[in-house]
Amino acid sequence: MAKATWNGAVLAESEHCELVEGNHYFPPDAVRREYLQPSATHTVCGWKGTASYYDVVVDGRRNADAAWYYPEPKAAAARIAGWVAFWRGVHVEP
Repeated sequence: MAKATWNGAVLAESEHCELVEGNHYFPPDAVRREYLQPSATHTVCGWKGTASYYDVVVDGRRNADAAWYYPEPKAAAARIAGWVAFWRGVHVEP
């Protein structure tokens, strides 16, 4: 069971994560959306495509761009379409 936590809150929890380049991608239904706010940030990966980001907000504290996902990944990364990964101080327990 993988679990992502930040500032005392469980952001996501699942037994069915995808591990890609050392990052745990959580299925969409395992993510607690009340802690995510859309960000205007986008980055491009050569083989996965364009990533979109979320700010993580817990108890009034904001962790900018601490979560990301690929809404329309390239074919090589199709299995993580819409799945969410975390970084920037978010603790992920595999």
